[in-house]
Amino acid sequence: METKEFNFKGFKTNGFLMLFLMLILLAGIVWLYSSLEVWGIITGIVMTIIWIILFPGYTKLEPNEAIVMIFFGKYKGVLKETGFFWVNPFMTKKKLSMRARNLNADPIKVNDKVGNPVLIGLVLVWKLKDTYKAMFEIDAQTMAASRPGKDGAITYTVSKQMDAFENFVAIQSDAALRQVAGLYAYDNNVVSDTELTLRSGGEEINDNLLQELNIRLEMAGIEVVEARINYLAYAPEIAAVMLRRQQAEAIISAREKIVEGAVTMVKMALDRIEDENIVDLDVDKKAAMVSNLLVVLCADESAQPVLNTGTLYQ
Repeated sequence: METKEFNFKGFKTNGFLMLFLMLILLAGIVWLYSSLEVWGIITGIVMTIIWIILFPGYTKLEPNEAIVMIFFGKYKGVLKETGFFWVNPFMTKKKLSMRARNLNADPIKVNDKVGNPVLIGLVLVWKLKDTYKAMFEIDAQTMAASRPGKDGAITYTVSKQMDAFENFVAIQSDAALRQVAGLYAYDNNVVSDTELTLRSGGEEINDNLLQELNIRLEMAGIEVVEARINYLAYAPEIAAVMLRRQQAEAIISAREKIVEGAVTMVKMALDRIEDENIVDLDVDKKAAMVSNLLVVLCADESAQPVLNTGTLYQ
């Protein structure tokens, strides 16, 4: 999208140079007052007023900081150069942080693709990308100014401004997370094994979430660097039912493995007996042996031996 942000092109000078000139001016004001002449006192008063007006023009910038310049309501650009500067004192200077910030969103309850309620949370890294959109496309300044400080006074500070942006990001991330979570099922229990799910999606789900977040936050000049789902679970009202289902599936899977292994072992035993001519077994004896071995191998508890003192048929 087109941006209206541009670099500040107004007058600015080195802050240390201007500080040196103002010290000279201050010395001149003191000399004028000390002259005790009427013209000197009047000139000193005028120069004092000028000195007071010039003093608020100082500003400094650290790496990854920016100052939005506003001249009586008109946008004059953004200053991103690091250092100590002096600019027009009538400029309104709104300092912003361009550094990356974390947001660890609390898990929210959403319905997945098949309607199951799940709890899902995310963590993301975001930063300002376009200062013009951040300051003028959304009402962040009003949100920041409406928050009183620790002393109860309502003033503009960088921290309150960034907190206003973070609140905007939190609300939009909630909406984006609901949107993405509703496109996928929780797992493959009710959908095909080839279909992407929240549990198996991994990086693809995170990429879709990142894309959705950047689309929603583009209007605010905010860029999401990374977004990941960091919490995923069934909602409490169905968690117990889903746990029993998972337990049942685990038992069935274990039983299938046990039966498969038991059948293999029985077949191997019969083949070894036959190959080594240990004993001649007819069909009935083989069936009894298979039955006994399967009971022993598939039972949950240890088998109790039974001694048969008669024949197989008595």
